[in-house]
Amino acid sequence: MKRDDLYDLAAFAVVAEQASFTRAAAELGMSQSALSHAIKMLEERLGVRLLSRTTRSVSVTDAGETLLRSLRPALDDIAQGVDAIGALRGKPTGTVRITATKHAVSTVVMPAMPAFLAANPDIEIDMIVTNDLIDIVAERIDAGIRFGDIVEKDMIAIRIGADIRLAVVGAPSYFTEHGAPATPRDLAAHRCINYRHIRTGGIYPWEFAEDGRPFQVRVSGQLTFSNSELLLEAALAGQGLAFVYEDEVLSHIVAGRLARTLEAWCPTFPGYYLYHPSRRQVPPALSALIGALRYRP
Repeated sequence: MKRDDLYDLAAFAVVAEQASFTRAAAELGMSQSALSHAIKMLEERLGVRLLSRTTRSVSVTDAGETLLRSLRPALDDIAQGVDAIGALRGKPTGTVRITATKHAVSTVVMPAMPAFLAANPDIEIDMIVTNDLIDIVAERIDAGIRFGDIVEKDMIAIRIGADIRLAVVGAPSYFTEHGAPATPRDLAAHRCINYRHIRTGGIYPWEFAEDGRPFQVRVSGQLTFSNSELLLEAALAGQGLAFVYEDEVLSHIVAGRLARTLEAWCPTFPGYYLYHPSRRQVPPALSALIGALRYRP
């Protein structure tokens, strides 16, 4: 294998992971045009299309998925070898400051913490938990965690979580009394529990999709919260329908405390990404945390 082939294969894996030439170019420290050219040359050498490109998205073709299945383990082995060499210079130390939502911390950060903290006794993690989008550069925060579709394009973003889906749920008692909506537009006749953004004061519109086309529905009801846990409590108490993260309510659905509706209309969104400013030298402590959180399908 030629040296350029290995480089281009690694670049392809980053584009596939980021689902974006812009974010991949930032992570690789190269221009978007140079990255696009490298992928085009790789496809020509292999004789297959690896990526499907539109003006708004990048997705992996069947041939690309086949290549990724063998490529990812090989690249992971290389990365582990490089990390092992780096460890010879000494263990990383210091404090890593991160801003993230409570849901992100609970679902992607905390599950990795026991093994990470045990392996890195000299690293401290300082988590600023908020739903607000903080300027991590101005606030001197090392990294942020947000959904992939709202990460700023000038940041390096590393995928750390699976795709996210939302769910419309209500207590069985609510559906007994009010019935279930047949389409999202029927929500106008239902009692819905709204979520208010603390920083902007705006009400979160419920997001759906029909035949792949996204649309929003403004719902109304007697209850509005700026706290998602209280919103869920109100739904469990039968006070109305709630629009919440699917993973937060699966146990309640299985136990029969909540029932789901409009499932076919609820789209999947890009999962969580850890992002940080573009710079050549990433602090060793942050690099170690990225390695622990990096999403591996």
